Amino acid sequence: MSNIIQKIEGNTAILTISNPPANTWTAESLQELKAVVESLNANREIYALVITGEGEKFFSAGADLKLFADGDKGNASSMAKHFGEAFETLSAFRGVSIAAINGYSMGGGLEVALACDIRVAEEQAVMALPEATVGLLPCAGGTQNLTALVGEGWTKRMILCGERLDAAKAEKIGLVEEVVAKGEALNKAIELAKNVAKQSPSSVAVCKKLIQAGRIMPRTQALPLERELFVGLFDTEDQKEGVNAFLEKRKAEWRNK
Repeated sequence: MSNIIQKIEGNTAILTISNPPANTWTAESLQELKAVVESLNANREIYALVITGEGEKFFSAGADLKLFADGDKGNASSMAKHFGEAFETLSAFRGVSIAAINGYSMGGGLEVALACDIRVAEEQAVMALPEATVGLLPCAGGTQNLTALVGEGWTKRMILCGERLDAAKAEKIGLVEEVVAKGEALNKAIELAKNVAKQSPSSVAVCKKLIQAGRIMPRTQALPLERELFVGLFDTEDQKEGVNAFLEKRKAEWRNK
């Protein structure tokens, strides 16, 4: 049985985490997420993906703690590997990834949202990285991705102090980009995804690469790379199509080649 329900709408893939009651992650569902994102990367008709949780209460509660109750280090190593591979594959998706946070987003449930490019949260959503409360740590990019978004101070409050955030506070500190009414996160995420389809997919891919490179690359390296990738776009069909469509006052027909 699939734990990732996939639906295609135009140029957007909608992925729903489906493991009731709390949409927890398992080794199987993490491997499935990785495989799904890889297949979407190979589909040149897909420009964006949206990920949400099934039901009204949980986006995802992360890993089921029963998996770690016996203290087995081999199991811990295996799960950490699956989490890392799945969420790093999601982060590296060539298009735009959007998390529609429709409820509790805890631990690995928040880390999958942090691996996305954009986050939309419903007003009742609650977000936390509570791993240290049970003797663990966020092992799927949480310490790094959260810091990149909200800075060291709030990252330490959430991880070291176990602080939970409501949607309003998450938006205020930059953890999510927008808060919407209950039941509206998916609609808003799909609306944003449709806007992505108006952009050149070739441009989106390299712009995303540059933005994320800024987390680790000095500006003295990033700025020359920006110019290099700009010139490189002139090898794509999308560059010619985009400019000529604008000059001819018509809608661009992207080739994504």
